[in-house]
Amino acid sequence: MTTTIILNSLLPPPPPQTHSPSGLTRHTTSFPLRYSTTISCSVQTTKAFAVPRRNAVALILSSYFFSGVGLHDVAFAQPSIGLREYIDTFDGYSFRYPQNWIPVRGAGADIFFRDPYVLDENISVELSSPSSSRYKSVEDLGPPQEAGEKVLKQYLTEFMSTRLGVKRESNILSTSSRVADDGRIYYQVEVNIKSYASNNELAVMPQDRVVSLEWDRRYLSVLGVENNRLYELRLQTPENVFLEEENDLRQVMDSFRVNKVVG
Repeated sequence: MTTTIILNSLLPPPPPQTHSPSGLTRHTTSFPLRYSTTISCSVQTTKAFAVPRRNAVALILSSYFFSGVGLHDVAFAQPSIGLREYIDTFDGYSFRYPQNWIPVRGAGADIFFRDPYVLDENISVELSSPSSSRYKSVEDLGPPQEAGEKVLKQYLTEFMSTRLGVKRESNILSTSSRVADDGRIYYQVEVNIKSYASNNELAVMPQDRVVSLEWDRRYLSVLGVENNRLYELRLQTPENVFLEEENDLRQVMDSFRVNKVVG
Protein backbone atom coordinates (compact mmCIF):
# COMPACT_ATOMS: atom_id res chain seq x y z
CA MET A 1 0.00 0.00 0.00
CA THR A 2 2.09 2.89 -1.24
CA THR A 3 1.65 6.30 -2.71
CA THR A 4 4.01 7.42 -5.46
CA ILE A 5 5.81 10.67 -4.70
CA ILE A 6 7.29 12.78 -7.42
CA LEU A 7 10.05 15.11 -6.29
CA ASN A 8 10.42 18.11 -8.57
CA SER A 9 13.03 20.80 -8.33
CA LEU A 10 12.29 23.63 -10.73
CA LEU A 11 14.67 26.44 -11.48
CA PRO A 12 13.68 29.63 -13.37
CA PRO A 13 14.50 29.77 -17.10
CA PRO A 14 17.91 31.22 -18.06
CA PRO A 15 18.04 34.97 -18.69
CA PRO A 16 18.13 36.16 -22.31
CA GLN A 17 21.37 36.77 -24.17
CA THR A 18 22.97 40.17 -23.68
CA HIS A 19 25.40 42.02 -25.92
CA SER A 20 28.41 43.77 -24.51
CA PRO A 21 29.73 47.00 -26.06
CA SER A 22 32.40 44.96 -27.83
CA GLY A 23 29.73 43.10 -29.77
CA LEU A 24 30.33 39.77 -28.04
CA THR A 25 27.34 37.71 -27.02
CA ARG A 26 27.24 36.60 -23.39
CA HIS A 27 25.46 33.40 -22.39
CA THR A 28 24.47 32.60 -18.83
CA THR A 29 24.76 28.91 -17.96
CA SER A 30 21.78 27.40 -16.15
CA PHE A 31 20.96 24.08 -14.56
CA PRO A 32 18.35 21.70 -16.08
CA LEU A 33 14.82 23.00 -15.63
CA ARG A 34 13.46 19.91 -13.91
CA TYR A 35 14.74 16.99 -11.89
CA SER A 36 12.22 14.26 -11.33
CA THR A 37 12.52 10.99 -9.55
CA THR A 38 10.04 8.55 -8.07
CA ILE A 39 10.05 6.85 -4.69
CA SER A 40 7.48 4.88 -2.77
CA CYS A 41 6.20 5.71 0.68
CA SER A 42 2.90 5.81 2.48
CA VAL A 43 2.07 9.42 3.33
CA GLN A 44 3.07 12.80 2.02
CA THR A 45 2.78 16.07 3.92
CA THR A 46 3.92 19.43 2.62
CA LYS A 47 4.72 22.60 4.54
CA ALA A 48 6.35 25.83 3.40
CA PHE A 49 9.39 26.48 5.55
CA ALA A 50 12.04 28.49 3.66
CA VAL A 51 12.46 31.87 2.03
CA PRO A 52 13.27 31.54 -1.72
CA ARG A 53 16.83 32.47 -2.60
CA ARG A 54 16.85 31.36 -6.25
CA ASN A 55 17.58 34.77 -7.75
CA ALA A 56 20.55 35.33 -5.45
CA VAL A 57 21.94 31.89 -6.22
CA ALA A 58 21.58 32.43 -9.98
CA LEU A 59 23.52 35.70 -9.70
CA ILE A 60 26.29 34.05 -7.68
CA LEU A 61 26.51 31.16 -10.13
CA SER A 62 26.86 33.42 -13.16
CA SER A 63 29.52 35.46 -11.37
CA TYR A 64 31.59 32.36 -10.64
CA PHE A 65 31.24 31.01 -14.17
CA PHE A 66 32.64 34.21 -15.66
CA SER A 67 35.33 34.74 -13.04
CA GLY A 68 36.71 31.25 -13.62
CA VAL A 69 36.20 30.03 -10.04
CA GLY A 70 35.21 26.36 -9.79
CA LEU A 71 31.93 25.38 -8.12
CA HIS A 72 33.74 22.85 -5.96
CA ASP A 73 35.06 25.75 -3.87
CA VAL A 74 31.62 26.91 -2.76
CA ALA A 75 28.56 25.23 -1.16
CA PHE A 76 25.28 26.85 -2.20
CA ALA A 77 22.26 26.36 0.09
CA GLN A 78 19.22 26.02 -2.14
CA PRO A 79 15.69 26.99 -1.15
CA SER A 80 13.60 24.18 0.27
CA ILE A 81 10.01 24.23 -0.88
CA GLY A 82 8.38 22.20 1.88
CA LEU A 83 8.60 19.06 3.95
CA ARG A 84 7.48 15.65 2.80
CA GLU A 85 6.89 12.75 5.14
CA TYR A 86 8.54 9.39 4.58
CA ILE A 87 6.96 6.41 6.37
CA ASP A 88 8.49 2.95 6.45
CA THR A 89 5.77 0.62 7.74
CA PHE A 90 7.94 -2.47 7.22
CA ASP A 91 10.83 -1.39 9.50
CA GLY A 92 8.77 0.97 11.65
CA TYR A 93 9.91 4.59 11.43
CA SER A 94 8.99 7.91 9.85
CA PHE A 95 10.44 11.40 9.38
CA ARG A 96 10.03 14.50 7.25
CA TYR A 97 12.61 15.73 4.76
CA PRO A 98 12.89 18.61 2.26
CA GLN A 99 10.72 17.61 -0.68
CA ASN A 100 13.29 18.73 -3.26
CA TRP A 101 15.88 16.27 -1.91
CA ILE A 102 16.42 13.14 -3.97
CA PRO A 103 16.77 9.46 -2.98
CA VAL A 104 20.11 7.72 -3.46
CA ARG A 105 20.20 3.96 -3.85
CA GLY A 106 23.10 1.78 -2.77
CA ALA A 107 24.31 4.24 -0.13
CA GLY A 108 24.44 1.54 2.57
CA ALA A 109 21.70 3.02 4.78
CA ASP A 110 18.12 1.80 5.08
CA ILE A 111 17.02 5.01 3.34
CA PHE A 112 19.11 7.93 2.07
CA PHE A 113 18.19 11.35 0.65
CA ARG A 114 20.49 14.20 -0.37
CA ASP A 115 20.26 17.80 -1.43
CA PRO A 116 20.65 17.92 -5.25
CA TYR A 117 22.69 21.15 -5.00
CA VAL A 118 24.71 20.89 -1.77
CA LEU A 119 26.15 17.42 -2.28
CA ASP A 120 27.56 17.22 1.26
CA GLU A 121 24.07 17.63 2.72
CA ASN A 122 22.09 14.43 3.26
CA ILE A 123 19.86 12.48 5.60
CA SER A 124 19.71 8.75 6.26
CA VAL A 125 18.38 6.13 8.68
CA GLU A 126 20.45 3.31 10.19
CA LEU A 127 18.93 0.29 11.98
CA SER A 128 20.42 -2.33 14.26
CA SER A 129 19.99 -5.95 13.21
CA PRO A 130 16.67 -7.45 14.39
CA SER A 131 18.35 -10.77 15.08
CA SER A 132 21.24 -9.52 17.22
CA SER A 133 19.80 -6.54 19.12
CA ARG A 134 17.51 -6.61 22.15
CA TYR A 135 17.06 -2.95 23.01
CA LYS A 136 14.19 -2.08 25.34
CA SER A 137 14.80 1.67 25.54
CA VAL A 138 17.25 4.22 24.18
CA GLU A 139 18.41 4.54 27.78
CA ASP A 140 20.13 1.17 27.27
CA LEU A 141 22.88 3.27 25.64
CA GLY A 142 23.48 5.04 28.95
CA PRO A 143 22.90 8.76 29.56
CA PRO A 144 22.84 11.13 26.54
CA GLN A 145 26.51 12.17 26.98
CA GLU A 146 27.65 8.56 26.92
CA ALA A 147 25.51 7.89 23.84
CA GLY A 148 27.04 10.97 22.21
CA GLU A 149 30.55 9.61 22.71
CA LYS A 150 29.51 6.36 21.03
CA VAL A 151 27.98 8.25 18.11
CA LEU A 152 31.13 10.37 17.64
CA LYS A 153 33.36 7.30 17.79
CA GLN A 154 31.24 5.65 15.10
CA TYR A 155 31.50 8.72 12.84
CA LEU A 156 35.27 8.90 13.22
CA THR A 157 35.59 5.19 12.44
CA GLU A 158 33.56 5.61 9.27
CA PHE A 159 35.59 8.62 8.14
CA MET A 160 38.99 7.10 8.90
CA SER A 161 41.40 7.94 6.10
CA THR A 162 44.55 6.14 4.95
CA ARG A 163 45.86 9.24 3.18
CA LEU A 164 49.07 10.77 4.51
CA GLY A 165 48.78 14.12 6.21
CA VAL A 166 45.05 13.91 6.99
CA LYS A 167 43.99 15.15 10.42
CA ARG A 168 40.50 15.17 11.92
CA GLU A 169 39.27 17.44 14.72
CA SER A 170 35.99 16.55 16.41
CA ASN A 171 33.80 17.92 19.18
CA ILE A 172 30.51 16.91 20.76
CA LEU A 173 28.48 20.11 20.60
CA SER A 174 25.42 18.94 22.52
CA THR A 175 23.55 15.89 23.77
CA SER A 176 19.97 15.84 25.00
CA SER A 177 17.01 13.64 25.83
CA ARG A 178 13.35 14.36 25.10
CA VAL A 179 9.98 12.67 25.32
CA ALA A 180 8.13 13.07 22.02
CA ASP A 181 4.37 13.20 21.45
CA ASP A 182 4.35 9.42 20.99
CA GLY A 183 5.50 8.96 24.58
CA ARG A 184 8.90 7.53 23.60
CA ILE A 185 12.29 8.81 24.72
CA TYR A 186 14.67 10.04 22.02
CA TYR A 187 18.30 11.10 22.32
CA GLN A 188 19.72 13.84 20.11
CA VAL A 189 23.45 14.27 19.50
CA GLU A 190 25.23 17.03 17.61
CA VAL A 191 28.90 16.86 16.67
CA ASN A 192 31.26 18.90 14.54
CA ILE A 193 34.07 17.28 12.56
CA LYS A 194 36.76 19.15 10.64
CA SER A 195 39.11 17.48 8.19
CA TYR A 196 42.54 18.90 7.37
CA ALA A 197 44.77 17.65 4.57
CA SER A 198 48.16 18.50 3.10
CA ASN A 199 48.36 19.87 -0.42
CA ASN A 200 51.62 17.96 -0.92
CA GLU A 201 51.47 14.87 1.28
CA LEU A 202 54.60 13.29 -0.22
CA ALA A 203 56.85 16.31 0.36
CA VAL A 204 60.03 15.62 2.32
CA MET A 205 60.40 19.00 4.03
CA PRO A 206 57.76 19.99 6.61
CA GLN A 207 57.47 23.50 5.17
CA ASP A 208 56.37 21.96 1.87
CA ARG A 209 53.51 20.07 3.51
CA VAL A 210 50.98 22.88 3.96
CA VAL A 211 47.89 21.68 5.83
CA SER A 212 44.58 23.37 5.10
CA LEU A 213 40.92 22.83 5.96
CA GLU A 214 39.38 20.20 3.68
CA TRP A 215 35.81 20.25 5.03
CA ASP A 216 33.87 21.41 8.10
CA ARG A 217 30.59 19.58 8.80
CA ARG A 218 27.81 19.35 11.36
CA TYR A 219 26.43 15.89 12.14
CA LEU A 220 23.10 15.51 13.92
CA SER A 221 21.77 12.16 15.14
CA VAL A 222 18.43 11.24 16.68
CA LEU A 223 18.31 7.86 18.44
CA GLY A 224 15.19 5.89 19.31
CA VAL A 225 14.27 2.33 20.22
CA GLU A 226 11.31 0.18 19.18
CA ASN A 227 10.77 -3.43 18.07
CA ASN A 228 13.91 -4.35 20.10
CA ARG A 229 15.97 -2.34 17.58
CA LEU A 230 18.02 0.85 17.76
CA TYR A 231 17.07 3.43 15.11
CA GLU A 232 19.31 6.36 14.18
CA LEU A 233 18.34 9.28 11.97
CA ARG A 234 21.49 10.98 10.67
CA LEU A 235 21.75 14.40 9.09
CA GLN A 236 24.99 15.70 7.58
CA THR A 237 25.47 19.27 6.42
CA PRO A 238 28.36 21.71 5.86
CA GLU A 239 28.73 23.95 8.90
CA ASN A 240 28.14 27.16 6.93
CA VAL A 241 24.94 25.73 5.40
CA PHE A 242 23.73 24.59 8.82
CA LEU A 243 23.98 28.14 10.12
CA GLU A 244 21.67 29.28 7.32
CA GLU A 245 19.18 26.41 7.50
CA GLU A 246 19.24 25.56 11.21
CA ASN A 247 15.55 26.12 11.91
CA ASP A 248 14.49 23.99 8.94
CA LEU A 249 16.92 21.17 9.74
CA ARG A 250 15.79 21.05 13.36
CA GLN A 251 12.22 20.54 12.14
CA VAL A 252 13.47 17.52 10.23
CA MET A 253 15.24 16.09 13.28
CA ASP A 254 12.25 16.69 15.56
CA SER A 255 9.97 14.82 13.14
CA PHE A 256 11.71 11.45 13.57
CA ARG A 257 9.50 8.73 15.10
CA VAL A 258 9.89 5.00 15.62
CA ASN A 259 6.76 2.87 15.32
CA LYS A 260 5.59 -0.55 16.42
CA VAL A 261 5.72 -3.07 13.59
CA VAL A 262 2.60 -5.24 13.45
CA GLY A 263 2.84 -8.83 12.22
